[in-house]
Amino acid sequence: MIVRIMGEGQIELDESALPELNKLDDALEATIERADDAAFRDALAALLESVREAGSPLPDDSLEPSDFILPPADAHIDDVRNMLGDSGLIPD
Repeated sequence: MIVRIMGEGQIELDESALPELNKLDDALEATIERADDAAFRDALAALLESVREAGSPLPDDSLEPSDFILPPADAHIDDVRNMLGDSGLIPD
């Protein structure tokens, strides 16, 4: 599975990482619903760090189709709110 982090590039992940990523995505979505900016920052950082740790970066010149796209680490809570789908940022 290929994940794009906006502004960073693509990361290849094994699908076995999805359950943990979905937990982190749910936590991020909860912070957005509460409009808790401080908790949002921590939750977004945790999600992105988990993707980076679980995956392997693809070369910069690689343009594989992404299974999902995550916001950059410095994204604003309102921007991420607009990116949310029915199941958060990460499809179930």
